[in-house]
This record gives sequence, C-alpha cells and structure tokens, in this order.
Amino acid sequence: MGKAVREQLSRVLNDHLNTIHETLQILDKTPPSSLDKVSWKEVIQMGEQISKQATNAGMLYTGENPGVKALEENMAAYFNMLQGFLLLSHGSSTGAGPTLSSCIHKAVKQVVDSSFMLLHEAVSSYGSPSNKTQKLSIPQLAGAVWEACSALKKTPSTNVIAIGKAISQVAVSMKDVLREMNELKPASNEGEEEEEEEPSENFSTKPEDKPCDKDDDLCDGDLGSDLSPEEMKIVELTTDIVSRTLVVHKELIRCITLLLQRENSDDISVDSLEKILKVSQRIGVQVDEVGACLYPPQEISAIKVAIEKISSLSSEVETELRNLKGCTEDFGEACSRLRSSLGKLGSELGCDLVPELENLVITD
Repeated sequence: MGKAVREQLSRVLNDHLNTIHETLQILDKTPPSSLDKVSWKEVIQMGEQISKQATNAGMLYTGENPGVKALEENMAAYFNMLQGFLLLSHGSSTGAGPTLSSCIHKAVKQVVDSSFMLLHEAVSSYGSPSNKTQKLSIPQLAGAVWEACSALKKTPSTNVIAIGKAISQVAVSMKDVLREMNELKPASNEGEEEEEEEPSENFSTKPEDKPCDKDDDLCDGDLGSDLSPEEMKIVELTTDIVSRTLVVHKELIRCITLLLQRENSDDISVDSLEKILKVSQRIGVQVDEVGACLYPPQEISAIKVAIEKISSLSSEVETELRNLKGCTEDFGEACSRLRSSLGKLGSELGCDLVPELENLVITD
C-alpha cells in the first residue's frame, strides 16, 4: 500500500517538476522592455510565502500517516507558489543588465533547487522502510528552503547595486594580493643569522635543505623571504601601485553608490556600468598577475606588461565614470596618486607609461 501511494505521489511530483522546468526556461530569455517591471520586494514577499509553505510541507510529511489527498493538495499549493515566484522574478529582471540578471537567476535557482530537494525527499520517504531515518532529513531540507528565501533579501535589486557589489569583490581580491605582497621579505643577513643561532655541524641553513612539515610539502614559509635589495625595491614600488589601485576601487564603489541617490537613477546607462565592471575585473586580473611575478626570480617583463595594462585600464574606468557624470573629487585624486606610483615603477623598469598617463588626464 505504501509503495503504491509513494509511486502515485512521485507521478504527481514529476508532473509539477516538468511544469516548473518549462517556466524556468523563460528566465533564460530577456523580458521585453514593454513588460512592466516587478518590484523586487514582491519577489521577497513571495519568497516568504514559499518559506511558510516549506514549513507546512515539512510538518505534514513528518506527521503520523498524513492522507494522500492532503499531501497532493500541499504539493499543488507549493508548486503554484513556485510558479508565481518564477514569473515575478522574470518581471523583476526587466531592464536588468548581465550582472543583475545573473544575481537574480542565482537567487531564484537556489529557492527552486532547495524546494525540489525537500519535496523529492518527502515523497520518497512516504511509507518506505527507512521512513524514520529519512524523516530526520526533512527539517534540514526545509531549513535550506528558508535560507534560500531569506537570501533574497540580500540579492541586489538594481543594476547599480549589483555592479557595486561585483566591484567590491574585485577590491576584496586586491586586498588579499596586497596582504601577500606585504609578507615578502629581503634575504636575511648571514652574519645576523649566526648571532641569533649557532647551527650544529649537521644543520644546514639553506632553504632547500630545511625539512618540510608533513602537512606542508611546499615549505611555503620560505617562499618570498629571500629577495635581494634590488628585488625588494621592485616589491615596494609595486606594492604602492596595488595599494593605490585598491584605493581607486574603493572610491569607485563610493561613486557608484552615489549614483543611486540620483532622482533618475533608473536612467543610468547599464552598458556603461557593465563596461566599468568588466574593466575593473580586468584590472583585478593584472593585480593578481603582478603579485605572482614578484616572487624570486622576478618576472620583470611580465610586471612591465601588467602595469602598462593597469595604466590603460584605469584610464578606461575614469573616462567611463566621467561619461556617467559620476566622478568625484576623491576619485580623481586617487587616480592621480595611482598615476604617480605607476610612473615611479615605470621609470625604475624603463617602461614608458607617459602616453597612458596622459590619457588619464581628462577635463570635465
């Protein structure tokens, strides 16, 4: 009897899943501009209803011998909410650029996937020999639905917010690179080492002869701790550039935040915002590259290429931001300091950055 009912519920579940999959395909298409934009608050509110429905489903399936009709009605109500949730989400993506669309799609998919897992486990546990064990997992799966619905509140609701968050992620990555660069150290003076510790006859002070920890076969502690004075000078100049680049990005985030305060913020060019993000991400790639090149033996040619690209890309960001009339005085000063730092390292490496630096000087 239990097996027959379980198979019946599985068929009903599969029918609902097929309908939802068809609706999901709509999300992959850009909504027409003529479609009225749905407020993200409506999506959040629907998410709260789904969260409550997940609670009801969890309580129903973990109860004692729930009726088949009650289970089917609960399933139908749940999927009707998911259907409405998907349609609202699609409407909220009207006018969304690639970055915002990606954020919306990711958040929506999390709600749908967690709901699928909950209902699939609930149906498969009905009347099965391992019913008691499976029932224990249902509250956890319902909790996953709650978390996915709660995450909707943190999902960006506008292009400006979505792109601002994405640029913040670039800045976080730069901060990590900067921290690693600050850990680079010059080679220790051999005389000082002997004063600090007198090695035994069989003890070698050479990094390659030191035993590695069992959990650290690469001996990372010695990596980047034996730079020559010349290499350390390059490190110091490059660290200054990365630090200045990080400040530029922090000011860039502030500029984008200020764009939200405009009365006509909805009219801001999405293409320009997306271009700023892409260029920012490309700068982040070059920062990663230059950070990796500082370990001995330093790759000077690669460092030259990286700072040339940082110079050129920074120019693009400033130009695009000025086109949006969103460039603040602090951002301009941050760019100026970055130009100065780039010029210093360029002179040290014999790298001509003057044309790029001139491109950064743009009048309002």
